[in-house]
Amino acid sequence: MAQPGAAQSTTAAGSGSGDQNFDYMFKLLIIGNSSVGKTSFLFRYCDDSFTSAFVSTVGIDFKVKTVFRGDKRVKLQIWDTAGQERYRTITTAYYRGAMGFILMYDITNEESFNSVQDWCTQIKTYSWENAQVVLVGNKCDMEDERVISLDRGRQLADQLGLEFFETSAKENINVKAVFEKLVEIICNKMAESLDNDPTQNQPKGQRLEQTTTQKPPSQQCNC
Repeated sequence: MAQPGAAQSTTAAGSGSGDQNFDYMFKLLIIGNSSVGKTSFLFRYCDDSFTSAFVSTVGIDFKVKTVFRGDKRVKLQIWDTAGQERYRTITTAYYRGAMGFILMYDITNEESFNSVQDWCTQIKTYSWENAQVVLVGNKCDMEDERVISLDRGRQLADQLGLEFFETSAKENINVKAVFEKLVEIICNKMAESLDNDPTQNQPKGQRLEQTTTQKPPSQQCNC
């Protein structure tokens, strides 16, 4: 297992990929209220692009990006989920098997911040017990419209026991750092599990195909 901080380079890929040459596959989800910037965040990370036009995500979509940690090739399957309540049944079905979550709110929107606890409950209910979570306050470039202070974000993250970042997809602030931290804590958790049970095989993670026959997940997570 690569050591923390060993990320060296990244290579972007499209929304679909037939390349199966990787050491690990991590399924990650970006969740949060509608309009907090989840899609822009994903496009900034995978394509290094940004558009100010808002188009609400319908259901769910994903992109693939490969990162290298030491000598290990880690393929990230990153799912962009719709924030609207009417899509909740669809999106929570994809929580199963996810190894990491980016839980996002908008620093200019009080309601999105107040919904963080509810999203954490969703993670606990539908994901597996070792899922790792990073809390992200997005749109930190909009300082003039800020309603959620940096300290409030940090306090909530501390309360939930989560890593915390403020980010801007528009200005490309901390976007890469969020994904690097999430990959790091997932790798650390995998290494810890292997240390506790040296006989167990490290999982490569789920393949791209989404299955519908998985067993019900444990009712715990890292929130």
